[in-house]
Amino acid sequence: MEPQEDPLNEREFELVNIIGAQITSNQRELSTHIKLSLGMTNMLLRRLISKGYIRIRQLNKRKVQYLLTPKGFSEKMRKSFKYTMKTIDSIGKIKNFLKDPLREIVQKGHRDFILIGKSDFAILVEMVLKEICDESFSLTRVDDLPKDTDSAVVLICKEEVELPKRDREAVCVNLVEKLAQNYYSPRA
Repeated sequence: MEPQEDPLNEREFELVNIIGAQITSNQRELSTHIKLSLGMTNMLLRRLISKGYIRIRQLNKRKVQYLLTPKGFSEKMRKSFKYTMKTIDSIGKIKNFLKDPLREIVQKGHRDFILIGKSDFAILVEMVLKEICDESFSLTRVDDLPKDTDSAVVLICKEEVELPKRDREAVCVNLVEKLAQNYYSPRA
């Protein structure tokens, strides 16, 4: 496979995406949309034109239309595919990481869970529980900690959740903190 010469940087890629989606029609709207100065937007557009990723179509004396070239469309698709594959890989790694702490809890006989958070991360936690629980389990999804946790295991799947003192004896696992420690702690 032939290496790409002069790949797009993030801002250029963002501009290619906006032009490809035909979200805006002029430089001022483009600059507002990507939160860059008009001069910087103009410079990026000129660079993309010189690289062959976009072209200009003159509509009248004062109006132009920015269009993706086949090369621009191809680069947009290539980068989008690469980003999608990287995201899928990350999701797989997170799911695999979650299996160990959740399997430990399930092996201790726990089957009732309170899942705090309604994010995509919480959905991943639920998916992993379904994979590792060979028998039925109960799962309550809430956005905030309920007053009574009974004997349920509290799985924290969002940031900045603090347990009240009365619940400190409850089985509680802050999966957000565990994930952050795993991915962001210095490796030995």
